[in-house]
Amino acid sequence: MPKAGKNYTKAAAALENRPYRLDEAVPLLKKIAYAKFNETVEISMKLGVDPKHADQMVRGTVVLPNGLGKSKRVVVIASGEKVKEGRDAGAEEVGGDDIVERIAGGWMDFDAVVATPDMMRSVGKLGKILGPRGLMPNPKTGTVTFDVGKAVKEIKAGKVEFRVDKTGIIHAPCGKIQFEDKSLLENARTLIDAVIRAKPASSKGKYVKSISISSTMSPGIWVDETSIETHA
Repeated sequence: MPKAGKNYTKAAAALENRPYRLDEAVPLLKKIAYAKFNETVEISMKLGVDPKHADQMVRGTVVLPNGLGKSKRVVVIASGEKVKEGRDAGAEEVGGDDIVERIAGGWMDFDAVVATPDMMRSVGKLGKILGPRGLMPNPKTGTVTFDVGKAVKEIKAGKVEFRVDKTGIIHAPCGKIQFEDKSLLENARTLIDAVIRAKPASSKGKYVKSISISSTMSPGIWVDETSIETHA
């Protein structure tokens, strides 16, 4: 097992062995940060679900009120008037089968893909390329839609997709370490609230088992889930 660096060890030593209220954890996370770049802040949630069962899969999207601190490059694959709609909404690249061919040829200079339903026959060929990267358009996340303009604007505004992994954990970004405390706190609460709202009807027992918040280089800070005000 690799040995932790001295900066990480020092940051970990500053944490007490107890859960923190979220409004305590956010400023503490910024206090122990030591990286020389604007780290991404991430929420991790251990859920009481079994993802092997389709009816216990937890996934969804949420638009964070203060964005992610980075404008995503969006590609739209559409036809007809929807091409112009995607371009007017601010997508970096818009097209049809020509875009599909570029991606099939190895072009990957984008962060999100929006496709209209009529183009999914062509886009489906990209499953092995986009799927492993989490970029495959999906109607459940609002990226397969005829409302192209809305989809592009939401992604640009800070739309986050979350999905439980095979171990029952969700990892999702909620901003940057250089955000003001209030903005980071609002984003974190919004994300956590969205995950709680996505609780499957078939989930029994305790749904949220643990929550932690961390930055790219920092140790995780254990968050007291009872301190989270939700609207589930």
